Amino acid sequence: MDRRKFLTSLLACPVCAATASAADGPHWEYEGANGAAKWGDMDSKFKACAVGAEQSPIDISDAIAANIDSLKISWKAEAYEVVNNGHTIQLNAKNGGTLTIGDRKYELKQFHFHTPSEHTLDGGRTAMEVHFVHATPEGRLAVVGVLMAGGGKNSAFSTVMASAPKKEGSAALKAPLDPWAFMPKTQEFFRYEGSLTTPPCSEVVDWNVLAKTITVSNADIAAFKAIFPMNARPLQPLNRRFLLRGS
Repeated sequence: MDRRKFLTSLLACPVCAATASAADGPHWEYEGANGAAKWGDMDSKFKACAVGAEQSPIDISDAIAANIDSLKISWKAEAYEVVNNGHTIQLNAKNGGTLTIGDRKYELKQFHFHTPSEHTLDGGRTAMEVHFVHATPEGRLAVVGVLMAGGGKNSAFSTVMASAPKKEGSAALKAPLDPWAFMPKTQEFFRYEGSLTTPPCSEVVDWNVLAKTITVSNADIAAFKAIFPMNARPLQPLNRRFLLRGS
């Protein structure tokens, strides 16, 4: 059996895992006894966290310039449900639009935040990172990652943090929010085959990390860190994968 298909089979529903609540499965954390170093031992469904060779996140450096399929994004503004799931602040989409890469179309399912950034650029981290999680009906995932730095202003992120529950629970935005507010002006990006960055770490993700950062307010970063001081998985080795740079 193909190695990637085998690791995919460890999880019957990768989209479910990407949107799961903290109450589903073993209790995992980012540090301590149930931290990232222990994920692979906590449950047989988490085995890819320990044995996978295409894990995420990675350090983005020495990318190969390539003529690869661009990101055709058709997101929609929506009054998203804002959820504190015990691991992050996540916005669930009901009809959030699509991402098309080549001849494959994905639906936007949710987007969520990490601090500090999970991916690094030439070894450097930014204050935060937002992940837009898309899925096909077959369960293949495509994630668009955008690095976030402090010292600026982003009204969309301010709106999210104003509504974000400080404890596990959910709240609805009072007005539609446009996900495009989290995108940099230029669409240059890096692509590689990887995994979920949370258990079960399934290797079913086509990663697309934007080359440029966005800026948000330091106050909003502090508000996120007051809820989640650190929710970033350690870097994983690239191994024999190709890291491509497109535009």
